[in-house]
Amino acid sequence: MQHSIRLSFSLAGTTALALASIPFGAARAEDTKVAQGSAKDLGVMSISLKDAIQPNFGFQGALQGAGTPNQAGIGGFLPLVTGDNSVFFLDAQANANFADYNNYSSIINTTVAGTTISTSSRLGYRFLNSDRSWMFGVNAGYDSRPMATGPADTGVKVSNSSTVFYQQVAAGLEAVSNTWNFNAYALVPVGTTEYRLNSNYNGGALDTYGLDVGYAITPDFKASVGYYYQNGDLGTADGSGVNGRLAYNISNGLTAGVNLSYDQAFETRFSADLKYRFGGNGNKTASEKKAWQTPVIQALTEAVKHRDVRVHDRYTNKSKKCEKGEYGEWVQTGTIGKTVNGYMGEGEAWSCRAD
Repeated sequence: MQHSIRLSFSLAGTTALALASIPFGAARAEDTKVAQGSAKDLGVMSISLKDAIQPNFGFQGALQGAGTPNQAGIGGFLPLVTGDNSVFFLDAQANANFADYNNYSSIINTTVAGTTISTSSRLGYRFLNSDRSWMFGVNAGYDSRPMATGPADTGVKVSNSSTVFYQQVAAGLEAVSNTWNFNAYALVPVGTTEYRLNSNYNGGALDTYGLDVGYAITPDFKASVGYYYQNGDLGTADGSGVNGRLAYNISNGLTAGVNLSYDQAFETRFSADLKYRFGGNGNKTASEKKAWQTPVIQALTEAVKHRDVRVHDRYTNKSKKCEKGEYGEWVQTGTIGKTVNGYMGEGEAWSCRAD
């Protein structure tokens, strides 16, 4: 846990320095030029944030991904204190988690069964720089995920399927211009992070640390790529991964996205999501709405990203004896030739962790 916390602080600190340097480089000069033109054309500098920043509520849904479930639910953004150039806010969601589709496990082997309710909450602070060409933000919060389990998609027969409870604390840094956006995040499981899911598999929540870099192809069409490092489940999921995302604003408040990720534990995973938010500025004039629809101003009230508790499972068998004759837990560590303290199953290597 201490190593995870140190890693998250290190990532957050490094990213904060990188983000802080952006406004003073060549990138800032170009973005400021664009932003100043927008401000002149659209009246961005004259916008009152107390008018522009209003509560919004709505619905969101997503297909299963790398360690995350099929889900749908409600969410909202509530500004708590709005200043001349900043906002302190609460962003909260509650989702119904559904069963994995087509007997395809989202956590590797054991399928997730429905239905449970997960929650996510963030407190955050966002502010604009002096010429309103960049928005910077920091946030932190708590996520919970009860998880019901079903059969294995490996063909292994399991019994005593369990419903378990995972939770995590999270923190993030963000920076958004009218062209670029950056998002650094840390997801750190707390409490009990490893559970027996059934007679054959254990599952663990994953620490995840990542950085996404996005680009606005058009104001409504955005792309991003990212890097993440994950660890957990007694080391069986440790490693780096990459992800990509395309998102399109279909209409005011309705956004669709597709996501692709790869790491050695989950391999290639595809998912899609849909989000709709309403409320806030429905009674404003068309010219006022146009001024508020720049990416920088809209970013002040967007939902925080990366808030799912990610889970990975692995095969275990306590009916066998360790080499020293003590009952323990056999853990799959790879293929024969990597780690062979003892092995069960053709072509698979195992090691034994005594109880």
